[in-house]
Amino acid sequence: MKQGTWLGHVVEHVALEIQCLAGMECGFGRTRSTGTHAEYFVVISYVSAEAGKYAAEIAVAIVQAVADNQPYDVRPVLERLKQLYQAEKLGPSTQSIVDAAIARGIPWRRLDADSYIQFGLGKNQRRIRATMTDATSNIAVESVQDKQHVKSLLAANGIPVPAGKLIIAIDQLHETIHELGFPLVIKPNDGNHGRGVTTDILDAKAAREAFVKAQMESTEVLVERYIPGDDYRMLLVDFKLVAASKRTPATIIGDGKSTIVDLIEQENARSERGIGHQNLLTVITIDEQVTSILHEHKFTLCTILPLGTVLRLKRTANLSTGGTAEDVTALIPEETRALMERVARLIQLDICGIDVISKDIRQPFTAAMAAILEVNAAPGFRMHIHPSLGKAQPAGEAVIDMLFPEGHTGRIPIVGITGTNGKTTTTRLVAHLAACSGLHVGCTTTEGIYIDGHCVESGDCSGPRSADTVLRDSIVDYAVLECARGGMLRSGLGFDQCDISIVTNVAEDHLGINYVHSLEDLARVKAILPEATSPKGLAVLNADDRYVSRMASVVKGRVAFFSMDANHNQLIEHFSTGGMICYLDRGWIYIGARGIKTKLIKAKDIPITMAGKYDCMIQNAMAAILAALESGFSFDAIRLGLKTFLPTPEMNLGRMNEFWIAGRHILVDYVHNPHGYVALKKFIERLNAPEKIGIITATGDRRDQDIVEIGVLSAQIFDKIIIRHDKDCRGRQPLQISQLLMEGIMSVDKLVKIDVISDEKEAIKHALTHSKPGALILLSSDDSRESLDYMTDWQNVEGQIREYYGT
Repeated sequence: MKQGTWLGHVVEHVALEIQCLAGMECGFGRTRSTGTHAEYFVVISYVSAEAGKYAAEIAVAIVQAVADNQPYDVRPVLERLKQLYQAEKLGPSTQSIVDAAIARGIPWRRLDADSYIQFGLGKNQRRIRATMTDATSNIAVESVQDKQHVKSLLAANGIPVPAGKLIIAIDQLHETIHELGFPLVIKPNDGNHGRGVTTDILDAKAAREAFVKAQMESTEVLVERYIPGDDYRMLLVDFKLVAASKRTPATIIGDGKSTIVDLIEQENARSERGIGHQNLLTVITIDEQVTSILHEHKFTLCTILPLGTVLRLKRTANLSTGGTAEDVTALIPEETRALMERVARLIQLDICGIDVISKDIRQPFTAAMAAILEVNAAPGFRMHIHPSLGKAQPAGEAVIDMLFPEGHTGRIPIVGITGTNGKTTTTRLVAHLAACSGLHVGCTTTEGIYIDGHCVESGDCSGPRSADTVLRDSIVDYAVLECARGGMLRSGLGFDQCDISIVTNVAEDHLGINYVHSLEDLARVKAILPEATSPKGLAVLNADDRYVSRMASVVKGRVAFFSMDANHNQLIEHFSTGGMICYLDRGWIYIGARGIKTKLIKAKDIPITMAGKYDCMIQNAMAAILAALESGFSFDAIRLGLKTFLPTPEMNLGRMNEFWIAGRHILVDYVHNPHGYVALKKFIERLNAPEKIGIITATGDRRDQDIVEIGVLSAQIFDKIIIRHDKDCRGRQPLQISQLLMEGIMSVDKLVKIDVISDEKEAIKHALTHSKPGALILLSSDDSRESLDYMTDWQNVEGQIREYYGT
């Protein structure tokens, strides 16, 4: 504590260890300094999210207590962690299927707080709820709930079932007993887990009691001839026998000194037993059935059971009532296997549990030796994957093999896009190219979520929650996901790996936020995406940006570079070793792949490049071209997509949207940082206009120097500047933003007229009414939709005036 490692590191290990002690195996952790003395980032893995958060908080308290030389009782902590884990963890059956998916590399996500699970992504997804799948027949599930119906169906097909009769009133019982004779089994017709079941009934009094008990669970009661033998459960997946278990009712064995209640408590104390279905075995409850059995043996709970005496405490062998199971899969004869598989086909149930009674399971399945008692939908896997005796069977693996045959992983292509500037346009362009190739595209951007071209949610949707929305949609067969810095820092990516990653650039923006203080820090954040590229995938990197090009070192798969310079050394070297490249040469965009260079399209023929004058848009297009080529899109489809992707609000909202209003040339763009203004300056210098007007602002949570720099660049670009303010100034007062911008503007040796008009609409109106015909007006917009709606209204009004006057 005094001379060892960082205390943050100590906290990390304590948080992991207390989770392990509570039954959650968690081994991964990292501790890093924030750059401030005694302040750390601590990362810990968890199985249960709530338990993980609690463990992190308590770990700090434990380490503080040790530092203060104070005692700390961790037993209540461990108990609380166990409770949180039990409340959140998947049941054994569902977990076995999830584990099988993980082993196959199939992505999965939990869709509720229970056992509703999605495997795979988008169009290739499959879903389960516990041990029912999205292909499980609803008719079959309803059918097996009617036990008499199933028996009749099986009997009609020559399959041995016990003789029985369905009754609804106790006055029918006498006649049924006379017809079937003793011993009997009486059970609810649509019950489960052994509730309401009484077996080996030998007299009328017991039969009446059993009828009343069964009717508490179901109006219809099934009375059957009792067949002696052992209880077995056959598990079938995809109409094939996967496992067979011999089930034994809850049992205790006397030691000659302990009472029956002590023996039950000793058995329940085993770590394998738990409440309900959450553990490998279920605790034995002392209920009416136990009391009845003890009465039959003339025992009480206080009776000391003689040494070696075996006492069965339940009449049914269900695991849910405390029973145990022994795997007997290897003992099942081929003829019996075939019979069980025929039963599953007759019921048409893709996952089913068949309850069998047999005198000797190794013998042929004949009416003299065995019978099928019932067929169950959504059978539990516990007895098969964690048998009390014998070999565990791959029940979960069988389900995954059924859902995803022949090695399919259920994945769809994912393109992840990040960078300081250009990521939204690049995301939209890649999505457009995919749509032109006939794909159903899911897309996330800072402006919204789009499914097959329709906006399903607006706002900043560049984080992992939005990615999850796309990957859950069953129509999506190609996902293009914008991955912003904030989302990655807060919650990661929203996917485990992508097939293609694109990093547009790394420039000064958001510095000083979330401990990201330098371009090197920011580059490490952006590098998360290429690092998450599949080993079989492609990372598309900007060779003109040294921070981006260096990211090639973290890529596990292949790398492609793009550049505005055809003679870029890194580009030439990469192509010479077989790498993919894209570059601009004398106005043409070229693709280099597999040692062949192809002249693809003139930059000026791509509308978003503004006739080839906007360099950053050319870079965005080159990145998108490489992603499209890797995705297998044809050259013709790529060319068509590039030519039909327009700088309009409908296609590229808030990115160089162009209007002509009252003879003024209006550009609306979400330029918001110095790097963006540098690119804008180069573009606007290539445009001719009698005057150039900028309606600008700055984001309040940026550094003072960044806001001042926007003022400097704006003064270099524009003849007139109108300073407006966002609705949310993010921690600053509007006056502070204005002062910093004016500080930058005034530092430039150029006469620039400055107005401060806080309201955006008023600023637009002022620019239109106080400018020369042919003037260029650039609006740096925050709420693109609202700004563009206002522009469209102006355009419509002007159109009506022109039409009225015939001009």
